[in-house]
Amino acid sequence: MQTNCRQAGGEVDKIPPEIIFSYPDNETTNFVNDFIEFDFSEYVDKRSFKDALFISPALDKQPEISWSGTSVEISFPEGLKDSVTYVVTIGTDVVDVNNKNRMANSYSFSFATGNQIDKRSIAGKVYGKEKEGALIFAYKFVDDTTKYLNRKPDYISQIGKDGDYKLKGIAESTYRVFAVKDQFRDLLYQADQDWIGIPSKNISLLGTDSSYTGLDFWLMKVDTLQPRLLTSVMTDRNHIVVTLSEECDSATYSKNNFSLIDSTSNKIIPVGYSYQSKSKKEEFVLGLTDSLSLQNIYYLRAERLKDLIGNVFENELTSIAVSEKVDTSFAKLYKTNPNRNSSIDFINPGIEIFFDDVIADKDIKNAIQFADTSKNKVSFDLEFIDDATLKIKPLKDLKPETVYDVKIDLSKIKDAAGNKVDSIYQLRFQTIAGVEFTGISGKLTTTNPDVVLVLQNPKDEKKFYTAIPDKTSTYSFTRVEPGTYTLWLYSDSDSSKTFSKGYPEPFKYSEEFKIVADTIKLRPRWSVTDNNIEFE
Repeated sequence: MQTNCRQAGGEVDKIPPEIIFSYPDNETTNFVNDFIEFDFSEYVDKRSFKDALFISPALDKQPEISWSGTSVEISFPEGLKDSVTYVVTIGTDVVDVNNKNRMANSYSFSFATGNQIDKRSIAGKVYGKEKEGALIFAYKFVDDTTKYLNRKPDYISQIGKDGDYKLKGIAESTYRVFAVKDQFRDLLYQADQDWIGIPSKNISLLGTDSSYTGLDFWLMKVDTLQPRLLTSVMTDRNHIVVTLSEECDSATYSKNNFSLIDSTSNKIIPVGYSYQSKSKKEEFVLGLTDSLSLQNIYYLRAERLKDLIGNVFENELTSIAVSEKVDTSFAKLYKTNPNRNSSIDFINPGIEIFFDDVIADKDIKNAIQFADTSKNKVSFDLEFIDDATLKIKPLKDLKPETVYDVKIDLSKIKDAAGNKVDSIYQLRFQTIAGVEFTGISGKLTTTNPDVVLVLQNPKDEKKFYTAIPDKTSTYSFTRVEPGTYTLWLYSDSDSSKTFSKGYPEPFKYSEEFKIVADTIKLRPRWSVTDNNIEFE
């Protein structure tokens, strides 16, 4: 029977539980008891209540929880601190026993063990895919050398479903505040498991300053591990496949960052080529021009490995097992951007050609023909992104709604071992009309320096546009593909042209940011104007 999931009349129970009584009354002062109480409208899951209970300031010892039917008592065996305002919050994680209905709204009240209620507050919003269940940790600011995250916070609060939070009942002081996705709910930040949001400033609530609104956070997972060389395999006499523990910055993959140490003859052998693997971002290939001896012992040395977060490992060594296998395969062209028969923008275009092996001779412009289907030739420059990837850059913008052919004579392209193939590769693509684009513009009012605006596809973080206001404080996004976007901006205080989320240890502030709109729908051939923004 499942009558416990239904109300009288057989209907499914959809009514959420609610708190119908609490002790003490809200804003009680001179509270002297060592317990508080709640009554619920129905039986609730005890574990969900425990997970949803938040008391700020944080307690040194967990309170004791005892139940009697729908009533619960929270007692404090060690008592409460004198002259402190406590804020008790029951979050919406509480569910009833019958049908797991969640509380519709959180419940909060405050009381003081002294003769006045502290009513200072800090409010804002937490952003990021992992924001659900995040907490706000607030610490009374002492100095910049204090490692605040090594202890429990002075005040805590839970964020709502939409990311909003309000830290209430805090005393007069200056605060350093963090947002933490505390996986173990131990009120301690641990970088290997927790997500964190770093503040852009400390908040001073002194004198008549009783509240602050707009301290927002962007959650991130901090990577504290240094990148390492995992494997280095010599697949033939010309190639070493290297695998790192994680993806690194572009400088790490440079051939100048690596060398071979012949420990037998005490010689250093330079690396001739380097290029990214076609399948894994943490894998790349080093090309050799000198032969190695089977009788000697070799080590591959990486001068500096730096991951995308900034962790660095220097002077990494790994042994190499020499291979005398002859490289007999030619460099295969396996990918292009754009793809065959696809469309690209005619303004400032670039055509990328990806090979799976080294292109030894970089002077291969005579192997490439670039023209439209009417045989009008296109003048271009050639740039190598790495030793296996080249970019064809027209010297002038292309024509709209025109079909182009790029022909590559592969017989003129050799790899490091001299291998080549006698064939022609043809890439045909078409330029777009250009009339389908959209855009958005307006005035920016701000006191923040070096503001960068970002128009970002919420489903694809790599698809975004940036704009910098001109001298008249006007910003403009042009030639934007139609769609739905998030519009946000930040103060580029380090002039990196990328948003810095800060760092917990050693502490570094986040750059100030503002989400202007979660969703902006931009229609084709219809630019939005006068979208004015304030960023204070």
